[in-house]
Amino acid sequence: MDGDRVTDAFAAVPREWFLPVRERRRSGYDGPIPIGHGQTNSQPRTVEAMLRLLEVRPGDRVLDVGSGSGWTTGLLAHLTGPTGSVRGLELEPELVMFGRANLAGGDWPWAAIRQATPGELGDVEHAPYDRILVSAEAETLPTELVAQLDDEARMVLPVAGEMLLIERTAGEVRVSRHGRYRFVPLR
Repeated sequence: MDGDRVTDAFAAVPREWFLPVRERRRSGYDGPIPIGHGQTNSQPRTVEAMLRLLEVRPGDRVLDVGSGSGWTTGLLAHLTGPTGSVRGLELEPELVMFGRANLAGGDWPWAAIRQATPGELGDVEHAPYDRILVSAEAETLPTELVAQLDDEARMVLPVAGEMLLIERTAGEVRVSRHGRYRFVPLR
């Protein structure tokens, strides 16, 4: 993927738009920032690494699991462009509202944040997806999310402390490891 697209997305979707007012002065901090409910706005360097692995293309259908403040949903929307679609999912009702309000600060009508269904991973009803980004750590690889990948699709997620890239091609699933990271748990 052309790295400039990810850099452009960061410029077009400022982190400060997606932080609580009291934390906005810290938007340049390269670390996680609390957004309430035991969750964080992820470290920019980590988000960048995940987006580079994901290789989002214009027109992709993307699922953003654990959308939190909406920042990754906005970044993904910039990368897909208006021919794509981004469905953010968040379990915490207050963060769903926070993320929606933050996302409304940009011009991405093809992106939305929905309330996740407790006990259900992803969004089977609207699958398959070209790309899935998971911003919470699973204990094991969630097969229910792998099943929601289309052919020629990619998913990036932390599992047991390691960042995994899942690639589905011609029905085959390939897993590669890309460093150690810490995230809030996937529930």
